[in-house]
Amino acid sequence: MATIMAEAETRQKLLRTVKKEVKQIMEESVTRKFVHEDSSHIVSFCAAVEACVLHGLKRRAAGFLRSNKIAALFMKVGKSFPPAEEFCRKAQELEQVMETKRSQSLQSQESLRRMPRLPSLNPPGVKNLWIRTALFEKVLDKIVLYLVENSSKYYEKEAILMDPVDGPILASLLVGPCALEYTKMKTADHFWTDPSADELVQRHRIHSGICRQDSPTKRPALCIQKRHSSSSMDERPSPSPSAREYVESLHQNSRATLLFGKNNVLVQPRDDMEAIPGYLSLHQTADIMTLKWTPNQLMNGSVADLDYEHSVYWDYAMTINLEEIVYLHCHQQVDSGGTAVLVSQDGIQRPPLRFPRGGHLLQFLSCLENGLLPHGQLDPPLWSQRGKGKVFPKLKKRVPLGSGSTESVSDKEEDEATDYVFRIIFPNSQSDFVPPPDLMDHGAALWQPSLRKSSCSSCSKGNFSDGAAHKGCNYERTPLKLLCDNMKYQIISRAFYGWLAYCRHLSTVRTHLSALVNHTIVAPCDAAGGLTADVWQTFLKDCTAYKEQELLRLVYFGGVDPSLRKEVWPFLLGHYQFGTSEEDRREVDEQMQASYEQTISEWLACEEVVREREKEQHAAALAKCSSVASVDSGSQRMTHHDSTVSNESHSSHNSDRESLARLQSDSSSSTQQELLDLYTLNLHRIEKDVQRCDRNYWYFTPTNLEKLRNVMCSYIWRHLDIGYVQGMCDLLAPLLVILDDEAKAFSCFSKLMKRMNQNFPHGGAMDTHFANMRSLIQILDSELFELMHQNGDYTHFYFCYRWFLLDFKRELVYDDVFAVWETIWAAKYASSSHFVLFIALALVEVYRDIILENNMDFTDIIKFFNEMAEHHNIKQILTLARDLVCKVQMLIENK
Repeated sequence: MATIMAEAETRQKLLRTVKKEVKQIMEESVTRKFVHEDSSHIVSFCAAVEACVLHGLKRRAAGFLRSNKIAALFMKVGKSFPPAEEFCRKAQELEQVMETKRSQSLQSQESLRRMPRLPSLNPPGVKNLWIRTALFEKVLDKIVLYLVENSSKYYEKEAILMDPVDGPILASLLVGPCALEYTKMKTADHFWTDPSADELVQRHRIHSGICRQDSPTKRPALCIQKRHSSSSMDERPSPSPSAREYVESLHQNSRATLLFGKNNVLVQPRDDMEAIPGYLSLHQTADIMTLKWTPNQLMNGSVADLDYEHSVYWDYAMTINLEEIVYLHCHQQVDSGGTAVLVSQDGIQRPPLRFPRGGHLLQFLSCLENGLLPHGQLDPPLWSQRGKGKVFPKLKKRVPLGSGSTESVSDKEEDEATDYVFRIIFPNSQSDFVPPPDLMDHGAALWQPSLRKSSCSSCSKGNFSDGAAHKGCNYERTPLKLLCDNMKYQIISRAFYGWLAYCRHLSTVRTHLSALVNHTIVAPCDAAGGLTADVWQTFLKDCTAYKEQELLRLVYFGGVDPSLRKEVWPFLLGHYQFGTSEEDRREVDEQMQASYEQTISEWLACEEVVREREKEQHAAALAKCSSVASVDSGSQRMTHHDSTVSNESHSSHNSDRESLARLQSDSSSSTQQELLDLYTLNLHRIEKDVQRCDRNYWYFTPTNLEKLRNVMCSYIWRHLDIGYVQGMCDLLAPLLVILDDEAKAFSCFSKLMKRMNQNFPHGGAMDTHFANMRSLIQILDSELFELMHQNGDYTHFYFCYRWFLLDFKRELVYDDVFAVWETIWAAKYASSSHFVLFIALALVEVYRDIILENNMDFTDIIKFFNEMAEHHNIKQILTLARDLVCKVQMLIENK
């Protein structure tokens, strides 16, 4: 009954997987209007269908020793089912083309040297080739339906295609995907036909009504995990391309530790064939220990070949989970290095492993015993002998209870013992498990330790029975003591090295991230309401009522009441100092107003010179154009025009001299010329950007645009060495909207640009931002970092450029910009002076599942965030950003 239930559950699991993949493909076809042949949904769909088709397939249905069972099955179907015949011919041609390309790529030595990196060895089209071809040829549903109708000929009774309900359901599920059109290239309008960012977000909300368990807020602070294959260890490897992965897995890698490896270990797979040599390896992962044996014919570098002679050896390769093994029979022969036979829980013996000479069997047992600890053990344990390491235990024959002495076996007989039986014990195994009687009575295969000559008092007393002596003797406890000591050493050693590795990683984390956050963690208690009007009025009346740090904490966790921003922002940006009186603030405003007006008068005088010169150049251009007229009239016109130009030039030069004398009376003429040229260039850039700055926002009327221009020109006049860069107007505009005062906006903008200047091309902060983003996401979300690295490697984070350049101004609506900016300014004192990094990381993490589900590359993620501009949930993003800061702070403090 249990077996029937397990088979039914397996069938349902396979069917559910196919349903899920069909749903994803149909959704993609509806949203994109086409499905790409290399889509990840196609790959997973073909794998799911192939698993169903192979489930319960009779051994002879696909022919003997065929490496590609799907190909053999479909070819057999094609002989009796005409719609499959043409498809099989096309699939064979594709296989031949791929084989030709692969052989050509292997001809050069350079290609051979870089074989593991060759993309042609594992393209999406090679995997599940026959299923994919049948899908694209629109015959997959017909073939599966034919297999369902003739299932008794091809399948065992437990197969999914034999089931009277699940089989027809599977065939009907394939009708939809087989009716779609597939393409190898994106259409010219794929940017419009691809799902929009808003649609992707809506679909994600529908699919994931429940929060993921591995969301960023629930992952541990130190989340460094690798994705492992979910395939069972019992499955034998199939040839090409997984054959190479299987062979590479026999060596040391990041997933498993190689405990033992020995070549030329002989195994006789069948009675009618000779023993063949192979590579025996013992691997240990975090969960299981695995024994693998691979024929040498598969280790010679030709494992990817699809010919018959090599593929037959895959049936002989073994992968054994040692948790299923109960007994290990060891036989020592004079003419060889020994033989080991593994017996599983069901009593089935695995083919004998014949080791070459040189003590390799004992070495294998020693590595196995060390690998089992501390979760398992060998019974009896190997003995540790000083100078020789691990040796076989001394054995003695069981003496009947009626016999007198226990010393019936001589030392010579003990030394000549050649057969051993070891039991592999795990914590979940039954402690009262007793070996079968035939093993217990099998000559020298018993594992009772021999009596050691000692002065144990309990042994010398004759009034003790034999059984009592065995229970109380020190020599009987010696193996257990050695085992406990060994286990204690292993536990302490592993704990130490685990702690050492963790400390080293934490040291690396601190090195990269410690400068990104304040080391003092600020509590968010009673700060959700932010800086309210009552708190602010209390502070203005009595500056000692609230400390500056407390006000900044309130702003960081809750923001500023919108009605207070005009008053609070000058404090946050440093125009005013916290704690200054109203009279002091008025004095600061007067000084700034006078300085601002002086700056305006200076650049206005320079602008007047620039305008005059432009008129001059315009008149000269008109004069040049008028030279096409007749000579007489042209001479008159030119004479008149020249006099005009001369007069204008004279007045212009007079104005120029007056202005430059007023601006830089002690400067040379060449310096004046450079100054005029430089300011002219910046003036034209400013005028272009001002006219384009947020024209749809209600505040920017022509009058206010003029204010924006005045403030921008004043700042550039003070910083001509830097000059105007596109984007500076975007940083000034929100300040002017809130403050609505030119002088204050000029002062606050100057304070803001002390930090923001470094983000522009003349600064070097942008590369630092990208490097810090790399470090943060690699440590806090290694899965997303791995996807970025694989899909064209956009871990350079260039898609964040506009975010850092403008403090997210173009990503958000104005009200959200206000909330984000004031949080960034307060964060410098409350949590991190690099809070923009954590906002950027939060923006990525909020949509991480959408990015992973759609397997986005660099182009996709740029398109996604461009479309999501001004559609973000800023409260969610700021909350997540603050959580990420706290996570890094706690990670650095090792809490």
